Amino acid sequence: MTATTQAPSSQSRRVRRAPLWRGVLAPVRNMWRRLTSMRTALVLLFLLAVAAVPGALLPQRSLNAQKVADYIAMHPRLGPLLDRAEAFDVFASFWFTAIYVLLFVSLIGCVIPRLRDHAAALRARPVRAPRNLARLPHFQAGKMTGTPTQVADVIVDRLARWRRSVRTEPDGVVTVSAEKGYLREAGNLVFHFSLIGLLVAVAVGKLYGYEGSVIVIADGGPGFCSTSPAAFDSFRAGNATNGTGLQPLCIDVKDFTADYLPNGQAQMFTSNIAYQAGPDLGTATWRDYRLRVNSPLRIEGLRVYLTGHGYAPQFSVIYPGGQVRTQALQFRPDDAATFLSSGALRFDPPPGTYRNENDRRRNEVAIEGLFAPTALFDGNLLSSSFPAMRDPAVAVDVYRGDTGLDSGRAQSIFALDHTMIAEGRLVKQARVNLRPGQSTTLSDGTRVRFDGAKEFLNLQVSHNPAQGWVLISAISMMLGLVVSLTIRRRRIWARIRTDSAGRSAVEIAGLARTDHAGWGPEFTRLCTYLFHPR
Repeated sequence: MTATTQAPSSQSRRVRRAPLWRGVLAPVRNMWRRLTSMRTALVLLFLLAVAAVPGALLPQRSLNAQKVADYIAMHPRLGPLLDRAEAFDVFASFWFTAIYVLLFVSLIGCVIPRLRDHAAALRARPVRAPRNLARLPHFQAGKMTGTPTQVADVIVDRLARWRRSVRTEPDGVVTVSAEKGYLREAGNLVFHFSLIGLLVAVAVGKLYGYEGSVIVIADGGPGFCSTSPAAFDSFRAGNATNGTGLQPLCIDVKDFTADYLPNGQAQMFTSNIAYQAGPDLGTATWRDYRLRVNSPLRIEGLRVYLTGHGYAPQFSVIYPGGQVRTQALQFRPDDAATFLSSGALRFDPPPGTYRNENDRRRNEVAIEGLFAPTALFDGNLLSSSFPAMRDPAVAVDVYRGDTGLDSGRAQSIFALDHTMIAEGRLVKQARVNLRPGQSTTLSDGTRVRFDGAKEFLNLQVSHNPAQGWVLISAISMMLGLVVSLTIRRRRIWARIRTDSAGRSAVEIAGLARTDHAGWGPEFTRLCTYLFHPR
């Protein structure tokens, strides 16, 4: 009789395959676990700190676009590469934002499970006493009078502020479990949630805030009103802000005082200002304020900072017919130590000075040169020996012709358009050194007089709707950190049984999660109270 074998059926040949969605979700789940680990959060926090370093070392376009342009001009190879890498806009760059968002997500994914575990631990009873208490770091044994239940009551009364639990085992042994120091984890959670709140507050401030800088001439200058972005010399609005609906504010600069050390180093800048704030600027009361470098004006959700100063030379152009044009315009400080400054002014003749528009345009006056607050001449070369305005003087070139104001082409306020000079449309008339009150006369009888100089302030107006929450988050972070570093999580167990003499044999053991100097004496005091009462 021959044995026959049957071919396996089609059903038995089928291999059970895992669902497709499991193969897709597994890498995602593993990536999420790595992202939300505490190690990843610490790495991202370190990367965020490192990423902020270029923002402190390199000039930032949002703070001073001119310094960025100067840096790129001085470093023609490195500058463009850094600009493409957004090193001059660090805090708005894609890579800084990516680290910021990843840190935010990592913290949320890391802290929420810990919050859930902490809430469960608060609801749960203290863990049972281990079988062998002698193996724990802190252990003592002794005898006490009374039944095990009575001794357990004494221990429980002594541990009044601890979370306690008394259990009776089947063999009649009574155990006491006590835990303390849950505020440590609570402080840790407060610290991390406050860090999340700080990140959210900073992001909200960047989205809905704005910041503008403006130069205001002191002592008789036109003042400044923040009614629109056009009122600022530079303005940066958040991504969720279109620049409308700015907080109304008007500032009049009365004076400015700079205190210098004998070596010329600046010590303090002070300005007395008057301001109006609120929706009714026309009828609002002017209020006085003493503005200093570390004492900004805080009003109506705005902060006004004094970030810099300089000089605005004043010139008067007296035309042959007697008409006078006077203008004071800020010059750019080229030397931060002596405030030797450079700049340019353009004068448009008054109406009716010349017969037609072409004559008027051909007789515009332009001035370009240097200003020294404390003049130091080396022959005809002008420099400055001190930043304070002790002996002001200018070294300027005076031009007449078409300054290009009507050409529609953008020009720097600190320099003339030298293409107009190269084309012969703007012709140099004189090169002179002048002190206050001195003048020079052009070929057609026009007189250019140097009247002196005024000081200007660089004011920064900032609006951040989340700045209060930033402060609250920072304070709660510090409080949570202090609590987590000073409070120790510790546990105490006691096992009580009746010995042959009818007394209670007590074993007490303690364990601290972060055992260090300071907790051992607390355990010793408890044992002394129980075994050696006075």
